[in-house]
Parts: sequence; C-alpha cells; structure tokens
Amino acid sequence: MQASDYQPRPTAPSMVLVTGPSGAGRSTAIRALEDIGYEAIDNMPLSLVPRLLNGPAPDRHTALGIDCRNRDFSTHALIEAIDRIGEVSDVPVQILYVDCRAEVLIRRFSETRRRHPLAPAESPSIGIEREFDLLSPIRARADILIDSSDLSPHDLRAEVERWCAPEAGRQLAVSVHSFSYKRGLPRGVDMILDCRFLRNPYWEEGLRALDGRAPEVAAHVREDPLFAGFSDRVKGLVELLLPAYEAEGKSYLSIAFGCTGGRHRSVVMAETLSTALAQAGWQVSIRHRELGRDRQAPAGAVKASEGKTGR
Repeated sequence: MQASDYQPRPTAPSMVLVTGPSGAGRSTAIRALEDIGYEAIDNMPLSLVPRLLNGPAPDRHTALGIDCRNRDFSTHALIEAIDRIGEVSDVPVQILYVDCRAEVLIRRFSETRRRHPLAPAESPSIGIEREFDLLSPIRARADILIDSSDLSPHDLRAEVERWCAPEAGRQLAVSVHSFSYKRGLPRGVDMILDCRFLRNPYWEEGLRALDGRAPEVAAHVREDPLFAGFSDRVKGLVELLLPAYEAEGKSYLSIAFGCTGGRHRSVVMAETLSTALAQAGWQVSIRHRELGRDRQAPAGAVKASEGKTGR
C-alpha cells in the first residue's frame, strides 16, 4: 500500500514496525515517531518481541525498528513475528517500510564512504541487491510505503509524521509538488495535473536559467491565454474536494503539477495553487522535486518556498 492509500491511524495504542534497506532512512523515521509521542525501540531483536508483548499493556503507540543486521533477523522470522503479534495481542500492528531506489542508495554510500552491512568486503551495490532480495516479501506486506529517494531528512520526517501521527487533533494537510515528466511520475501522489500545454519559458533565452519562482518567469507563464482558466478550475476543483476528503477522515492530500523539465510551468502552477489554498486557510506545504536536485539555485531565482501554513 502506498502512503497515499493509507487511512488515518486510530487513537488507541498501536504498534508500528519500521524497516527498509540500509541507508533509506529507517533511523530517521524512528526518531520522527519518537518525537510525536511513540515509545520507540530501535534495532530490537525479533526474539525479544514476544517478551515485549507479554509485558504490561501499552498506554501509548509503540514503534519498533527492525534491522536486517540483527543476529536473529530473517524474512521468515519477521513475518512470523508479525503474525504472532496479531494472534496474541489486541494491539493493531502495521509495517512502515522506508524504501529508496538502488542508484540513490549507491550514491549515499559513496558520499559517506560507508560499507554496506551485507557486503562489508564488496561493493555497496552488491549489498544493496542482497538486501532488496531479503526484504522484498516484507515490502510487499507493508501498510505504509514511503520512498525516500527524493526526500531530504526533513521531508522524510514530515512524511512519517503525516501518516503516523495520532489522529486526535489532526487536520487535513495538503502537499503541492512540481515535477518533470522526463524523470518519471512522483510516487504516492493523489492527483497529477499536466502543465505542458502552457507557454514554456525555456524557449526564452532570458528566462531559461531561472525557474518558476522568479517573478518574470511566473509572469511569462501567466500571460498564456489558457492559464487563468486552468488555474481557476484547478483551484475550484481542489477547494470542492478538500472538505469532502476531510469529512471522510483523510488526513493528507498530495497534488502534483508536471511539465517537461519540472522547472518552469509546473513550479508556477504549484506556487499559485499553494498560495491560494494557504490564503483560504488550509495547511499547505510545497515541494519542487527537480529544483531540489540542484546543488545551487539558478542565478536570479528567488528563494525556495519551504512551506505555507494556513488553517
């Protein structure tokens, strides 16, 4: 199940098993859960899970970090432990799987110069492949799947909090993204809108090096005769849907705008919608996937929006 399919968590004590490939961000997820009130236990041997269940009944949510490096770890043992928890305990159990693309994991291991725990004397790519094979049955059973490939540690923490924070006191949060179709569709998005019919600033030499956050780029896109109608209809559709989703109990809605390069038209639309929703009182965050890949902002571009908060 993708994060976008996940239903809000109950307020009664529950248990989340956190796992995923080395380097994907499992420890970051555990710390995020601890910060929102979970009793967090990292690197817990599977053989100790029954003793935990036989102890006092939990009075708050629990998060267990499961690492394949533990001495008693095996795919079969973890699946058996999950099934056993369901049989002997009334505590709801879910699996949070923090995933990541292989090429991104290879880059992370290269940047940190760490050895992969499953290939200490070999290349990280070999260890990553072994770990993917080992964890694939667990990934298939995941209740929450978060892909950290394009997320910063801060973004990953925010994703974990959105899906795992206790339901009490929650309000629907909206996340607006921009992306490039050339780099593929973003994962876990509820609604995707194509902006490639709008005027493309890329073909204007003076605008090419900038991005959609720059006022002159935004003005160029908004001069397209179709922009106002498209923007107004998208805003109207989203404002119609948000109260219905909130009434249904949905805690999070993600909307993505795509264009060819993910730097101009989609960014303008994402900025426009997020500003309008924030002004209407909704809790909104914004993320420009392709701009996040840049090590430095393009010359002349305004600073990135880190989030807009309304209601």
